[in-house]
Amino acid sequence: MKIVQWTLTLVGVLALGLIAAGHFWVPSTYDVRRSTVIKAPPDKVYDLIADPRHWKSWSAWQQKDPAMEVTYSGPLFGQGAKWSWKSSSQGTGRMEFVHVVPDERVEFSLTLMDLNLKSRGAFVLEPSKEGTKVTWSNAGDVGTNPLKHYLAMAMDRMAGPDFEQGLANLKALAEKP
Repeated sequence: MKIVQWTLTLVGVLALGLIAAGHFWVPSTYDVRRSTVIKAPPDKVYDLIADPRHWKSWSAWQQKDPAMEVTYSGPLFGQGAKWSWKSSSQGTGRMEFVHVVPDERVEFSLTLMDLNLKSRGAFVLEPSKEGTKVTWSNAGDVGTNPLKHYLAMAMDRMAGPDFEQGLANLKALAEKP
């Protein structure tokens, strides 16, 4: 009987330790950021980003689930363009372009319903010697739940590879003649 009590006590102490560490030492914020250089002019890259209907040809998430249900609303292109999706493997979410500077910047708000997570991000296009440097970023705050702080801590490892794959796909598409 004493081994059960000691085991339960140890599990309780470890759980409290994880919660305390999540609350006091693990940040609630995250910032995922990846860049690539695309051998294409900014206007060509911008057109592939600022039209949500083009995302299916380069987004890592839509390639992971070709059966993803996507619904578009608002303008078809640029600021105010919106879309939402439902996917058995990629979750449910919505995105809206909230600020756009043609050929330079596309800022978005993102909501992931399954995680009850809202964030903001951007695609920044900068001319470079080789073409266009594209930086894709997304930042957010998971809130006060100390267990969700561990999600924030893992966000770069979770989403970063998808950003890299998406940028590689975007590069391949934009560099086609």
